[in-house]
Amino acid sequence: VGCVVMDNAGNLAAATSTGGTLAKRWGRVGDSPIVGAGTIADNRSCAISCTGIGEHFIRNAIAHDVSSRMLYGKQSLSTAAQASVHEVLPTDSGGLIGVDHEGNIVLEFNTPGMSRGVADSSGRFEVKLGKE
Repeated sequence: VGCVVMDNAGNLAAATSTGGTLAKRWGRVGDSPIVGAGTIADNRSCAISCTGIGEHFIRNAIAHDVSSRMLYGKQSLSTAAQASVHEVLPTDSGGLIGVDHEGNIVLEFNTPGMSRGVADSSGRFEVKLGKE
């Protein structure tokens, strides 16, 4: 379970509880909450929360990768998230949610589905399951 937010002052925050995959083994500790791997918040770029096979997120520092692509590569949140999820992560390993310092939102994943939701101050409220 993860959450990313931008407050009315433009500050970004991210939280990730355990991340992970459906039906993972009992007692396995989630890896995605590790800062830089599966969660990050930087007011200069974005807030990211990831879920999936945590080892892949650790090895590739996916949350940090998205932020760095924005900061150093001058990529948009959408371009950075797509590259990290679809070019860096192995297929069928997870996804992420993110918001940038301008309020743009991404819900990117390379699995058959990922439950996710979006709400904002304009009244937008969406909940999605699967690939929809």
